[in-house]
Amino acid sequence: MAGKLKLATVWLGGCSGCHMSLLDLDTWLIDLAALADLVYSPIADQKHFPDGVDLSLVEGAVANEEHLALAQEVRHKSRVLVAMGDCAVTGNVTALRNQLGAPDRLLQQIYVEHGDARGVLPAAPGIIPRLLDRVVPLHAVVPVDHYLPGCPPAAPQIRALLKALLSGAPPPAGGRFG
Repeated sequence: MAGKLKLATVWLGGCSGCHMSLLDLDTWLIDLAALADLVYSPIADQKHFPDGVDLSLVEGAVANEEHLALAQEVRHKSRVLVAMGDCAVTGNVTALRNQLGAPDRLLQQIYVEHGDARGVLPAAPGIIPRLLDRVVPLHAVVPVDHYLPGCPPAAPQIRALLKALLSGAPPPAGGRFG
């Protein structure tokens, strides 16, 4: 690939553990910085997902309308999309919410019955993104090119994935790393 790769990382519904594992690449992050520009990430706090991203690593499940819109935008603007971590691959812990019933009922229980002393839901727009009826893994809403399972995936797994994708090596069967 000519020039530096445009790399993005995205955090949807999850715990941020995958991004912590990414930071566990330690000094290899310096080598990565020589090969790729981080153009979007919660680590760098860009506000808008850019066009023409070569590789996006997406952590977390799709739990609300904001996640859904971002996942669709990321897929549209990324050449290669990786579901990173068990929440993105299977829904994992984030999808445990599915067993608790309808989102409106769940919010009622959390905020009105058990949380807010005033007994009201936060009402300002943007305070609580509208929850989807079910939490789903990334591939349920957009096509995914590669899967990196783990909760979180270990730094050596992330490094192996990045090295393979940066070198243009053929992906493993089924696009599953780790």
